[in-house]
Amino acid sequence: MENPLTEIYRDPWLLVVHKPAGLLVHRSPIDAHETEFALQYARAMNGGEHVYPVHRLDRPTSGLLVFAKDPRTASALGKAMMAGEVSKTYLAMVRGWTPEQGCIDHPLREEPEDRRRKDEPQPVREARTRYRRLATAEIPVQIEGHATSRYSLVALYPETGRKHQLRRHMKHVSHPIIGDAYHGRGRHNRYFAQRFGQGRLMLAAIGMTFLHPHTGERMCLNAEPEASFLQVLSLFGDGLPASGFCQHL
Repeated sequence: MENPLTEIYRDPWLLVVHKPAGLLVHRSPIDAHETEFALQYARAMNGGEHVYPVHRLDRPTSGLLVFAKDPRTASALGKAMMAGEVSKTYLAMVRGWTPEQGCIDHPLREEPEDRRRKDEPQPVREARTRYRRLATAEIPVQIEGHATSRYSLVALYPETGRKHQLRRHMKHVSHPIIGDAYHGRGRHNRYFAQRFGQGRLMLAAIGMTFLHPHTGERMCLNAEPEASFLQVLSLFGDGLPASGFCQHL
């Protein structure tokens, strides 16, 4: 079977890949029937040797995924993320026209890994997301009672790492991410699924910056969105950045 991961970077300690939308990072208690995971494909890329995922990337989200080749490196990068020393950039298409830029400072109740426990009491944690608008589009299609429908392409910069933070924060400011089955708007999701022949979450991890835990080098890793993401962005026409998105972080 062809490996769906694309190698972005590797050295003796790290393996960085692009994960396509729809692929789980590792086994989940609520997706026990699944048999394919990014973890197993990354291991194959590492000559069959164990690799350790350093961070989360939701199943429907595509983009950069970092694996460590040993527990020590995984621990060091994990601690750096907890300390806010790792910068991440995401690209998202959302409903409506957002302000040019802003910061969403809105605490979030923790979501358990197993959704069957969602009704159990959970702590509330601080959560912050900065954003910058990159492009806007307006199409002559009535979806929610208006003669036209508006959308924004935004860069998202999470300053904390809560589960589903970007999806929940964009919903909080009434600009839900297109294709979000849990926090989005069904009419818009269905429109894009029908228009482009497939439905997907319009969220991609395209940039990550951190200090290499062994060399001390400043690592600036980038991955352009996959084809299914770019297909939907054709909606923006000439309003998109003239060059690759990673040059506009």
